[in-house]
Amino acid sequence: MDVSGGSGRPRPGDDEPTEPPAVPAAPEDASDDSARQSGTQDADDRAGTPRRPEAATDTEDRPTEHRSLAHSGIAKGEPPQPRPKEPGGGILMGRPFGVPVYVAPSWFLVAALITWVFGGQLDRVLPELGAARYLVSLFFAVAFYASVLVHELAHTVAAIRFKLPVRRIQLQFFGGVSEIEKEAETPGREFVLAFVGPLLSLVLAGVFYLAMRPVEPRSVPGVLLAGLMISNLIVAIFNLLPGLPLDGGRMLRAVVWKVTGKPMSGTVAAAWVGRALAVAVLIGLPLMNQSGALGGDGTEVNGMDTVTDALLAAILAAIIWTGAGNSLRMARLREHLPELRARTLTRRAVPVQTDTPLSEALRRANAAGARALVVVDAEGNPLSLVREAAIVGVPEHRRPWVAVSGLAQDLTDGMRVSAELAGEDLLDVLRATPATEYLVVEETGEIYGVLSAADVERAFVRAMARPSA
Repeated sequence: MDVSGGSGRPRPGDDEPTEPPAVPAAPEDASDDSARQSGTQDADDRAGTPRRPEAATDTEDRPTEHRSLAHSGIAKGEPPQPRPKEPGGGILMGRPFGVPVYVAPSWFLVAALITWVFGGQLDRVLPELGAARYLVSLFFAVAFYASVLVHELAHTVAAIRFKLPVRRIQLQFFGGVSEIEKEAETPGREFVLAFVGPLLSLVLAGVFYLAMRPVEPRSVPGVLLAGLMISNLIVAIFNLLPGLPLDGGRMLRAVVWKVTGKPMSGTVAAAWVGRALAVAVLIGLPLMNQSGALGGDGTEVNGMDTVTDALLAAILAAIIWTGAGNSLRMARLREHLPELRARTLTRRAVPVQTDTPLSEALRRANAAGARALVVVDAEGNPLSLVREAAIVGVPEHRRPWVAVSGLAQDLTDGMRVSAELAGEDLLDVLRATPATEYLVVEETGEIYGVLSAADVERAFVRAMARPSA
């Protein structure tokens, strides 16, 4: 462990199109100095005890966030993120099936927009309502998003049925997000998980249609039921379009996965269809509105209508295009995820007792080619890990008078990691206990080495830069 200096570590930034990697969050007292030191080491200097056979691999993955556009279903296949005890994401509305449901601040913006637009339509159909039409419009906005919530709950219930953990549901500007933390294990389950959302939207459209039939059409209940029927029908049809990140894209992915036996082939096919859909929406939606193909007569299109149509089309196209690209990147990471192994990422460590001076501990580590220090008791049982960031903070001339125990973090059960862990199982263990370093042990309990969160982060960055096979 050479801590006398070092260059900056690589971070996801300038070239990285996605969010930071899903490594456990470091405690507040850990500085970037820790990562800087680890960034200066040779690949040959990497993890493990002297019996380690190989160097660390270059892969890691991010949290599986299961998204859906407002009317666009789910987007699974993203790697797992560190999970706080309470995910947050807006105002907590409840916990159906034990899953927290949040309303994001952006929802209030779209609710105001729906209230204004639907209120204008009500003024033409029911002019006698006056200003009360906006109260009716607000009720429609809430009822519509309640329908979106039912759509998302369909995905959630299916995920729970398949024993896939659901982190949260969030209602936001363009719909709902069901964050399912793991990917379906088979193409059949993937297909079902995607299809249940549009199916429930179609069922709701049918329910509102049946409820509308005995009601006077030019009345408040009649207009509300008609609006909810049409909106749920649009949600279902839009979600069934066969391109990622829409539900139809997930269904297409499942079909190609089943035919080829390769989930990555399904993702590539559905993502490129999704990008084609984005272009079609960008060009086709304004043209369809102007021609009256979406329900108008095509004779009352003014400049403001044209700008509004183009803006809406651009937003939808951007969301679809971005979602398709993210699905490709996350699938590539998931393809590399099994290569992420605790055994190959672990740093060699030397045991030192609590009263050992830091200078002596570093001398032993450098002599052994190790890059980590484990504080042990007289019987050799591990007590704590010496934090790399703390070592960097001690000037070299003071190291002979500083004991390693003063720079160590006590071990908790969550900081003990089996050397046999790999892939998503390893990530689940790390994110459950955020720390900068973890003690890696053999099945017998013998110390194998120390796993640094900084090494996992760098593995993620390198995985993002690698093309898929």
